[in-house]
Amino acid sequence: MKVWVDADACPVVIKEMLYRAANRKPVEVTLVANQPIRVPPSKWVTSIQVSSGFDVADDEIVARVKTGDLVITSDIPLADEVISKGALALSPRGELFSKENIKSRLNIRDFMDTMRASGIQSGGPAALSQRDKMNFANQLDRWLAKVPGANA
Repeated sequence: MKVWVDADACPVVIKEMLYRAANRKPVEVTLVANQPIRVPPSKWVTSIQVSSGFDVADDEIVARVKTGDLVITSDIPLADEVISKGALALSPRGELFSKENIKSRLNIRDFMDTMRASGIQSGGPAALSQRDKMNFANQLDRWLAKVPGANA
């Protein structure tokens, strides 16, 4: 099982947590982005640079993800696609997306897109809080505990 990171929008602090986890457990972590991503020297951490374009990194993750893998993303449509392939999706805020909650999250996302398109300003997401970081770390640890061969 591997961790795939939608790295273009992933906060640095979350990437750093993933780097530490990759070496501690060990588990493969691959960052996918349309720009160069520097990763620490580790046999467990790699990056893939894809060409620029709408959803190119997402498409690369979907093409490579396997059942049981974990995808780190805030992108709800990407989360939906990887869940349909049997993977798990976790937001940098620690929200675990599942078959049970992803359709409602898609509906909310689509509603908010419609609101923004009509000119209503909703503002951006709040800054990543200490609680968000803790939620992410806890969810990551739960997944890592289930990885065969990874010492929890």
